[in-house]
Amino acid sequence: MRTSALLRLFTVAALAAAPTLTAFAQAQNPDATTREEVVGATQAEKATSLHPYVPGKGEKVMDRVQDVLYNTTIKWHPFFESAYQGGGFTLGAGYMAHVSPYNTLDIRGSYSTLSYKRAEVEFVAPRIFDRRAQLSLLGGWREATQVAFYGFGTDSSNNNRSNYGFQQPYGSATLDLRPTRRYLMLRGGAEWSKWSLRPGEGSFPSVEEVYTPQTLPGLGTTTTYLHSQGTLGLDWRTASGYSRRGGFYGVTLHDYYDRDSEFGFRQMDYEVIQHLPILREAWVISLHGLATTTSDKSGQQTPFFMMPTLGSGSTLRGYSSQRFRDRNSLLLQAEWRIMANRFFESAVFYDAGKVAAHKGDLDFNGLKNDYGFGVRFHTPFFTVLRAEVARSKEGTVFVFATSPVF
Repeated sequence: MRTSALLRLFTVAALAAAPTLTAFAQAQNPDATTREEVVGATQAEKATSLHPYVPGKGEKVMDRVQDVLYNTTIKWHPFFESAYQGGGFTLGAGYMAHVSPYNTLDIRGSYSTLSYKRAEVEFVAPRIFDRRAQLSLLGGWREATQVAFYGFGTDSSNNNRSNYGFQQPYGSATLDLRPTRRYLMLRGGAEWSKWSLRPGEGSFPSVEEVYTPQTLPGLGTTTTYLHSQGTLGLDWRTASGYSRRGGFYGVTLHDYYDRDSEFGFRQMDYEVIQHLPILREAWVISLHGLATTTSDKSGQQTPFFMMPTLGSGSTLRGYSSQRFRDRNSLLLQAEWRIMANRFFESAVFYDAGKVAAHKGDLDFNGLKNDYGFGVRFHTPFFTVLRAEVARSKEGTVFVFATSPVF
């Protein structure tokens, strides 16, 4: 009796719970056909609103500029680099041709408003040693007519400007090697050049009217140099022409051999670049430091026209070109870069630096400084145009350049 009663009780309970269990099973295992129909309908609805990405007018313009400047399928290209700093507005053109699938030959020249002239030919092999190295062979000639000289030291007066000119044929070979393809960077190069000093042109006195060869080493000379250099560095930027992250830490040794044993010297460059991205690279804090020192060879002198200088569109931007000159220099720069899109950014910057006769004086005392604002147009790897306004105690300077500041 008890067993029969229990069986009847379980049977009644099972019948009562059957609808609930069936609904639960259906919820956990919906009909496959119904689910596929729902997914298909959703995808069909989305497909009606999908279309390929269409670049805006600004992006189309910058894509075209990138093709003209850096896409080697276009042979003719503009060339805006002056023969020397301070040459004024510069225009030029070049013709680039492939001599193999990757190697190129570029013939180019430029002319500036101050009659600075430049003509050169460069062969570049970018993928040698299993794509670990790039070789550049360069030959050319340049002339500058109004290079500024204000005297030596950071305390030199802006009123003491004089001008000199020079002509220089040159030829060089440079090899950039990345043994591991990342980080470690080695560079070696050799250059032959002949510096022929000329009287300066323009409204300022020519330098030989103010100085003598005894007071200004190298004045009025013609010096032939064999310049060799070697760089050891760590480089993890995306590209040297434009980067939003990474850094470069390097040391470069230069040796200038004068066959007449009068003006031979050595130079050391210590450089640090660091890009610190913020908010997924929407902002970037970019820092740059460069210290340059020179030392005479035994019984020889460093000529004035080869000494380090500060003041230009890429050093102390608020001062005129070659404003400060001496045997050693220190440059410190900081920028806050704000990205508008993949082709355009603005920047607020601050520069500080000094020159000194002795290495021990390269400290933070007596630094000249400037500040300013600028905009840049760029591709992912190159700076196309940089326009800046910089302010210093000596006035306001407008900068237009086709290369990165660092």
